[in-house]
Amino acid sequence: MAEPKPTISFEEFVKVDLRVARVVKAEEHPNADRLLRLQLDDGSGEPRQICAGVRGHYQPADLEGRLIIIVANLAPRTIRGEESRGMLLAASDAPKDGAGEERNVILLTPMSDIAPGSAVS
Repeated sequence: MAEPKPTISFEEFVKVDLRVARVVKAEEHPNADRLLRLQLDDGSGEPRQICAGVRGHYQPADLEGRLIIIVANLAPRTIRGEESRGMLLAASDAPKDGAGEERNVILLTPMSDIAPGSAVS
C-alpha cells in the first residue's frame, strides 16, 4: 500500500480542480515506454493533451471514448518532449517503484455518463 501523504488544509484541497474529461484519442508516447499520450475533450472547447503512465495497463484503443477524471489546473509540463496539461486520476495497489511487484492500475471514472467539463467534488 502507498505511504500516507502529509495532511493538507481544506483551503489547499479546494484549489484542486477535478473535472470529467472524455478521451478522444489515445496513443503510445513516442519517447517513453510507460506513457500514453491522450487527447481529451474537457468541455472547454479547446483541445487538451495529457501524458499518463498507464501504458502496459491499458491499450490505447480501450481508452478512446471513455470518461476519466483529471486534475485540470495542474501547471503544464513537458514530459519526454510532449506537453502534458493535467493529470488523470487512477488507483493502484502497489507503489510505482515496487521491485518486481505486480501492480494493478485502475482509472477513476464516473459511474454514469456525464458531460465533459463537469466538476468533481
